[in-house]
Amino acid sequence: MEAIFYSQVSNIICHVFCIYPDGGAGSSEEDFSGGETEFQEFQPRREDRDLKDKLLRRYSGYICSLKQEFSKKKKKGKLPKEARQILLDWWNVHYKWPYPTEADKIALAESTGLDQKQINNWFINQRKRHWKPSENMQYAVIENLSSPFYIDD
Repeated sequence: MEAIFYSQVSNIICHVFCIYPDGGAGSSEEDFSGGETEFQEFQPRREDRDLKDKLLRRYSGYICSLKQEFSKKKKKGKLPKEARQILLDWWNVHYKWPYPTEADKIALAESTGLDQKQINNWFINQRKRHWKPSENMQYAVIENLSSPFYIDD
């Protein structure tokens, strides 16, 4: 998504600033006007130059910061070793039901220095890759889902 946005911004910038790098402008009408075309191609059109200058003054800082932001590589790497160890310790203690409560997630985030989204993603991945719920637990879950719901008066 960001790459598409960056590409669109680059295209707009290129359209405004790069089409006429020397400030010259040509249009299809000028191509058919005879001998004037060659001279006009190399003469900057005042409106184009003014627009370019105005846009540069107004948006150059913003464009540069966008360029820097989007050119940064997204860091895809392992979580810090200490953080992984803390999460694994919690995992081992709660292996039978490795679903941390919101309070657990907050405590884990504070102790690991990770944010809650990272904690959530780690547990999702860990359960998917390494957790095998016992058959008894699977049957208990199925029984609870399929048993009728009674209310005692």
